[in-house]
Amino acid sequence: MGVLAETVLSDDGYVHGIITESLASRNLSQTDLSKLDIVDSMDARKRAMLDNSIASIALPGGPGTLEEISEAYSWTRIGDNNNPCIFYNVNHYYDALETFFDTMTENEFLTKTDRDKLLFSDSLDEIKEFIDTYTPPKLRSFKNAK
Repeated sequence: MGVLAETVLSDDGYVHGIITESLASRNLSQTDLSKLDIVDSMDARKRAMLDNSIASIALPGGPGTLEEISEAYSWTRIGDNNNPCIFYNVNHYYDALETFFDTMTENEFLTKTDRDKLLFSDSLDEIKEFIDTYTPPKLRSFKNAK
């Protein structure tokens, strides 16, 4: 995240950071950001990130990245996130995960309609088009609900 923020800032871009109080108290925040919000918890951080964005894009990363994008996508399926979720699949980094989501769909743990609301791509043009044309999934309901 630091390299990305530094690159954007060096090109006169805007970087809005959101960090928890516990991480900030350990001096783990970058101080030269355009804006830095310090929040109480990781749940508050994730909510603030969604509320302040137009899309969730996961660059290649570790377990925290996977957890955050998975939660953002799960929230779209229950109506708590109206933003598109995207895996920026640089150098095929997310190929195995894309296959796993396809397997979820084949085994009917994920609908094809909902699967189509999640993009894996290494094309910035395709990502932009996905964001520009995105409509959130319809809210799920149970067939037996009265």
